[in-house]
Amino acid sequence: MDLATEEAESLENADYTHPGPPGTATSETEARSLWGHAWADLRKNPIFIISALLIVFLIFISIWPSLLANGSPYDCDLSHSREGSSSGHPFGYDKQGCDVYNRTIYGARASVSVGILATAGAALTGTLLGALAGFFGGWWDGVLSRITEIFFGIPILLGGLVFLSVIPSGSIWPVIGFIILLGWPQIARIARGSVITAKQNDYVQAARSLGASKSRIMMRHVLPNAVAPIIVVATIALGTYISLEATLSFLGVGLKPPTISWGQDISAASSEIRNAPHMLLWPAAWLSVTVLAFIMLGDAVRDALDPKLR
Repeated sequence: MDLATEEAESLENADYTHPGPPGTATSETEARSLWGHAWADLRKNPIFIISALLIVFLIFISIWPSLLANGSPYDCDLSHSREGSSSGHPFGYDKQGCDVYNRTIYGARASVSVGILATAGAALTGTLLGALAGFFGGWWDGVLSRITEIFFGIPILLGGLVFLSVIPSGSIWPVIGFIILLGWPQIARIARGSVITAKQNDYVQAARSLGASKSRIMMRHVLPNAVAPIIVVATIALGTYISLEATLSFLGVGLKPPTISWGQDISAASSEIRNAPHMLLWPAAWLSVTVLAFIMLGDAVRDALDPKLR
């Protein structure tokens, strides 16, 4: 969470809005040009291309793992316990005689699902509450600010240990719910700051003077110009959430069997690192590459959307 928080703080004061009267060709052209220039920059950025290809591949194997796996991850044979790579089993076997390759492929589904769903939930909740607080201000803003301060004071690992230890499910949904519970305040803070900046622009004031409703001003003029930093922070946080899920599973309070998780496999292999290092190497490597891919994507999107970097 520290990396995403640092990125959030660096983006909180960035001005992503574009001046100009609402509804004019200049305002609409400038609004479109931000995303047009950003997409043009992203297409030429090798970091974006590499990370995007990795993420597409990870999503693909998360949806259809059987297309790459050579069998079921639950087919285990103790006679092959801790054996190294062999023909048809490039990653070797784990302590229970399960194919490490198959478990690594199927483990992507849980990690990627938790990351995407938790990020979507935290982003929607945080954007809604933060935008309302920034747009209307007053008592709503004060209450939300105090609530977010309370959540920011909760250590995330300690919160996960307490929250998930009382839920015996072991599926992805309690983990997703916990991440949303502690993840939305960060997005809310960014959304609040972006909306406050956007609503002070001349075209918003002009729309208000022309009699536009608050809902129209919010949806048409404020949110479109405040969403860029939210996207950046959410993209970087996605990789952090995947790492958080693996950490909680490693500690035994996250995902549990029969759900397959890289964190579970890393935990099981940690005691065998001297005798069978391949058991730890492969799930740890895939986890690292996955987290790195999303962080690289977030960095590339940030560079493309931040006008100060142009």
